[in-house]
Amino acid sequence: MEAPKILVVDDEEDICEILRFNLETEGYTVETAYSAEEALRKDIPSFQLLMLDVMMGEISGFKMANILRKNKDTESVPIIFLTAKDTENDMLTGFNLGADDYISKPFSIKQVLARVKAVLRRTSDKESEQDSELLCYETLALDIKRIRATMDGKEVALTKKEFEILKLLLENKGDVFTREEILSRIWKDEVYVLDRTVDVNITRLRKKIGRYGKNIVTRLGFGYCFEY
Repeated sequence: MEAPKILVVDDEEDICEILRFNLETEGYTVETAYSAEEALRKDIPSFQLLMLDVMMGEISGFKMANILRKNKDTESVPIIFLTAKDTENDMLTGFNLGADDYISKPFSIKQVLARVKAVLRRTSDKESEQDSELLCYETLALDIKRIRATMDGKEVALTKKEFEILKLLLENKGDVFTREEILSRIWKDEVYVLDRTVDVNITRLRKKIGRYGKNIVTRLGFGYCFEY
């Protein structure tokens, strides 16, 4: 498993190097920046955690966090603020900007390492929960929570029934479902639904998912399955 990547941003070089040394000793991959301007030139989405000093030059840690939270590519990157300012208002400002933690200077390295580990564990658990709501096959993905289908990162417009059929087949790759089983699961208590309705929806679904349409296989005399 790849080591979590952390960016430390502080205009005090000594603090950057102390944190880098101790975090790397714990097995993390660490980069440093001595200003928010320098940090913003880096590939922020590639980091699993940012440690930002609040009191920097023209762009403060708070201002940098605000910039990141307004960008969809960086809005969810975890942030720990490092600061000599520990008033209640400053802490509230940090948390209102979406901070995951707030460490006051001077700090103990043991405390920092414990906080870093806790934030990374929380965000990893959150990502796992989000991943569990995705059904994927190669670049075909169903976001169950948002009811959204994508292929190669582009949204595919599916009807409710098409989405539910694809969800059923992706959840049970390789399993064959008869028309009657699909009707009972997708149309449930709806009346006057013909077996042919399943065929029509499958045909439309195959066209909409392009090259993955061939993965929805007809087993003559039996039904349909998603073959992988």
